Amino acid sequence: MQVSASIAALPLAETFRIARESQDVAEVVQVSIHHGDVVGYGEAAPIARYEQSAASALAYVEEHAPLVGDDPWALDEIHARLPSREPAARSALDAALHDLCGKLAGVPVWRLLGLRRAGPPTSWTIGLGDPDEMARKAERAAQGGRFLRLKLKLGGRDGLDVERVRSVRAATALPLQVDVNEYWSLDEALDALPQLAALGVEYCEQPLRAGDRAGVRLRAASPLPIYVDEDCHTLADVRACAEIAHGINIKLGKSGGIREAVRMAHAARALGLGVMLGCMVESGLGIAPAAHIASLCDHVDLDGNLLLRGDPWPGIELVDGVQLPPDTPGLGVAPRA
Repeated sequence: MQVSASIAALPLAETFRIARESQDVAEVVQVSIHHGDVVGYGEAAPIARYEQSAASALAYVEEHAPLVGDDPWALDEIHARLPSREPAARSALDAALHDLCGKLAGVPVWRLLGLRRAGPPTSWTIGLGDPDEMARKAERAAQGGRFLRLKLKLGGRDGLDVERVRSVRAATALPLQVDVNEYWSLDEALDALPQLAALGVEYCEQPLRAGDRAGVRLRAASPLPIYVDEDCHTLADVRACAEIAHGINIKLGKSGGIREAVRMAHAARALGLGVMLGCMVESGLGIAPAAHIASLCDHVDLDGNLLLRGDPWPGIELVDGVQLPPDTPGLGVAPRA
């Protein structure tokens, strides 16, 4: 098999802000794997929080391309051969291989995995801003019925996080979830969470810094389910997350690909944890692998391609709030002509 990769810049429709950063353009690495006349595609959305970049992901793919070998069906063997660093790059290779295998078999990836073409409605993310700004964006998002739930980015460290949610709640009756991106202390969380519960927030994502053992106390005291993101990367992390959270957020860019993500979902179920599926800002090519496994999850946050000025890899279909994977072989997305 022949592997090639390149960096692509994805302009956003508007500046996207979370507690630790803001961005107007997302850089991703797009990978292709050729097997005879069939080509599989995948995309890496590196996570700066873990010292990954498009340049480091591209270097990883170029360095380790020979380890992919000649058998596209040897998925576990290939995964074992690839070094564990740069999980976003590993995920792009994994996605390209699944796309390739689906095309060779003539079935969509969700069917290849024995899953359903289904999933919970995706949330639409409202970036961190002042309360009035977030309320206006929420009101616009609620119009037209495209989105059935909202995810609010918090962690402003200005004492206004509860007011942000209160303003959004006054603007819309849509279900709400919040994501703090590690930017609360335990005391802030213990103060805010009961107020957010009273406002009808369904759950809180990553309120404390990853690795903070105060999460054990917060889990016991919280009136809302706690989901962890930065605390949970691969299967090896899931058991420890049961002590500090009620659920985990799986991202393919952290897990290293579809196969590890599926294992994580099943392990979480065995431990009584809820399962959420998340994303970064990425094109439809990056969203597609997650959409194909969304039926395994309780909650889905797969709006990364919808945040773009234009999606260069169409094919994912937003139907009744659900990001449905295509019903065509492989991942089912193709570059816009």
